[in-house]
Amino acid sequence: MMKKVASLFFYILGIYSLSAQIVVDSISTKLSLQNHSNVEAIHRNKSIPFEEITQVTTWKPYDSSFIATKKMAVWIRFNLENKSDKPTETYVYLLNPQIDIYKQTNNSVKHAVNGVFISLSSRTNKNEFYFTKIALQPFESATCYIKLSHKFIETKNNYPWLFSKTQYLQTVYNITKEHAKPIGFIYFYLISLSCIFVFVLVFWIRLQSRLYLYYLGYLLFQILYGLLTLQRTSAGLGNIFLNAPILSYFIFEPVQFTFIGFYILFIRQLLDVKKHNKLLGKAMRYLAIFCFVYSVSNFFFNYYFRDAYVSEIIFSLVRFIILPLTVVFIFWIIIKVKHPLLKYFIIGQTFFFIGAVLSFYVAFTEIHFMPGNYFNFPYSLNIIFQAGLLIEVFCFSIAIGENIFLMQREKDEANEKLISQLQAHRVLQEGMHRELDKTINQKTEELVQLYSKIEKQKEEQLKKAFTERIREMEMLALRSQMNPHFIFNSLNALKYLVMTSRNDDAVTYLDNFSILLRSILQNSTRDVITVEEELEILELYLSLEKSRIGDSFEYHIQLASKEALSQYTIPPLLLQPFVENAIWHGLSPSTKAEKRLLINFDTHETLRITIEDNGVGRKASGEIKKMHKSMGTNITQERMSLYNHINDSKMHLKIEDLEKNGVAQGTRIIITYNF
Repeated sequence: MMKKVASLFFYILGIYSLSAQIVVDSISTKLSLQNHSNVEAIHRNKSIPFEEITQVTTWKPYDSSFIATKKMAVWIRFNLENKSDKPTETYVYLLNPQIDIYKQTNNSVKHAVNGVFISLSSRTNKNEFYFTKIALQPFESATCYIKLSHKFIETKNNYPWLFSKTQYLQTVYNITKEHAKPIGFIYFYLISLSCIFVFVLVFWIRLQSRLYLYYLGYLLFQILYGLLTLQRTSAGLGNIFLNAPILSYFIFEPVQFTFIGFYILFIRQLLDVKKHNKLLGKAMRYLAIFCFVYSVSNFFFNYYFRDAYVSEIIFSLVRFIILPLTVVFIFWIIIKVKHPLLKYFIIGQTFFFIGAVLSFYVAFTEIHFMPGNYFNFPYSLNIIFQAGLLIEVFCFSIAIGENIFLMQREKDEANEKLISQLQAHRVLQEGMHRELDKTINQKTEELVQLYSKIEKQKEEQLKKAFTERIREMEMLALRSQMNPHFIFNSLNALKYLVMTSRNDDAVTYLDNFSILLRSILQNSTRDVITVEEELEILELYLSLEKSRIGDSFEYHIQLASKEALSQYTIPPLLLQPFVENAIWHGLSPSTKAEKRLLINFDTHETLRITIEDNGVGRKASGEIKKMHKSMGTNITQERMSLYNHINDSKMHLKIEDLEKNGVAQGTRIIITYNF
């Protein structure tokens, strides 16, 4: 109760101390509150609430000495009166970041807030941030308080005016008309960049190239820059930053340097600078990183420290560094980079540089505040800079279009070169086929002659054989059946290599096969040979099969020493049919990625020969053999039986099926030699 009485006392005291009033309906156009006889003011800390201000008694006439600072606010007090029998209104005109107006009557206090740093949802006047309405009912009197303060930065001090409604409407109309062309240019700037952005976005989605990604970043932050510029105008359409004016203030500078960083990376990629000069490419990369780091640092410094003086020094210092560097890089690129698109860079960079330098010069000299000056129009600094940017974007958009044309031309040239190479390769391949056919025919004739010679030798050997050793003759007859059988399989392998166009392998195969046949020819007249000699023939045969099958086939021969094998004798080509059977009927049908064959000669106690494969097994191989019956193994078993019959030493044969959980894992053949 005491507080209410005290408030009423101070209010009455204030009325008496400010008995003169400003009659609202008598304001024909506008009225300045500064140096007005009925207007008083005081300096107070800006954190003091309005309730305490109403109790202050040390008011003084309001003049130019009352200047708001970062910490101190200026409070202005005056009385308004409506002497007419109709509601009337006046408008406070003030260009301040924040405007607080309190209208105090006997019944209540109304608070109105406005200003460029006040979000649209909190502003009293949704249309203009610089006009705030004070309405009075018929014959109503009120005491008005205006708080002049800086929200977080110090700006140019302005003093308030009172406008009549007619003058308010006329002023708004004049400002709207004056700002129409600059705002129209900003809209044109935004629409142009947005269309190009969509165009480049489609290319990036299709091609996934860093060139288009950097250009998208460049365009995106230019669009943000245009929207931030629009926020400071009276435009309504698309003015999204009206809802976050403080954020827009702090990101205004970082956004500019961010799109400059993307611009540098884009130019570096477009002109392939790194290919022409590695040092220049590295320097441009570091400059882009500097722009990104400065953008982030600038935002956090201004947001947390909010020191306008330091920010202005940094603003000027950075531009004194960046602008000369830009000139250096322009000439460096022109001298070192030889690229078809360089002309677009020169034109675009020239306009960008002109816009940036001119905008900085106008801001530094403040000539845009001089009446009658060429640059004295709304938002001139941003319009100048954006004009240079827009021309640069148009140049680079044309450059991207020509770059696509150049890429297509390079692709066509590469295709033509590839077609020429294919044609030359085809001619070369046809020549190689002719040479190969000639070589095969020649080798085939040699093989036929060699085979005929072998057959004749065998016939002579059979005629000369002792008639009393009939079993030995039968053994020789069985051995003679092995050679055509082996030759038939080898010719099939050779045919396979030719049909699969493995020409070099086929020629190598023929050479090795000739050597193998000579070995067979040399041993064909002998009843027995040493195991060491058999091993040499076996190694030659395995090398032929390795050439035919390829890298999927691996074989390993394990033995202590070849000298130990020379102590044992066996019929010629005894082991080869078992190895051949393992390869052709065990490993070849197998679908395993690795086809392995292991041959082990164990001579610790006696000779024990193991032939093991990881093929399909005998059961699956038997199904395949229904279509083609293999005779090699049966013939070899009969030869072994004859050998045991006519010799003191004996050989024993054992065949094992390798299985795991009922699944065939391969076959193992064990030949044991006993004296």
